[in-house]
Amino acid sequence: MGGVSPLPPRRPPLNRIRQQLRAARRALGERAKRQQSKALVRRLVRLLRVKRARQIALYWPADGEIDPRGLMTPLAARGARFYLPVLHPLKRRPRQGALWFARYRAGERLRPNRFGIPEPTGRGRHLIRVRCLDLIILPLVGFDAQRYRLGMGGGFYDRTLALRRRHPSWRRPWLIGVAHECQRLDRIEPRPWDIRLDAVVTESRLY
Repeated sequence: MGGVSPLPPRRPPLNRIRQQLRAARRALGERAKRQQSKALVRRLVRLLRVKRARQIALYWPADGEIDPRGLMTPLAARGARFYLPVLHPLKRRPRQGALWFARYRAGERLRPNRFGIPEPTGRGRHLIRVRCLDLIILPLVGFDAQRYRLGMGGGFYDRTLALRRRHPSWRRPWLIGVAHECQRLDRIEPRPWDIRLDAVVTESRLY
């Protein structure tokens, strides 16, 4: 008699994986976080796509995220402009809205959004359309070597970047996910709405 084939091991729920990865990055000491953020910036500034970008969106780090803001000084000297994501003010339910991007200059006043993350106060002419950005440096909770991203689960970036899925030939904006190396997963099973990043950069590797 043939034996019954064993069932494949069940993967932990995504929310549990998110919790584990967020705990891992929060567990890094402050000194390690600063060192890894500096190493990340050194890797980023060597990339040709980053050097050439003039309209760049990045993010304000929270919850142990690696800090990309060190890019601003060297790239601003080359004429780059920077933008931070802002939540749509009329979309009170988080699952409804995509992100806007507002101009930010170092030292300008920020205000916390409903998640407590600082945002620029400027709107109107200070906003830029996503397709006009050259580069978006985006945070992630987890990633794999195939450059798939596990986010926080709110879907903000998925909805914001849906144009890349609808127009696969578009090469703007270029998408670079950044993270601590401890956030790498063996494999992320992509879902229909997931967008493969153009690159992922950590303190120790470029994917």
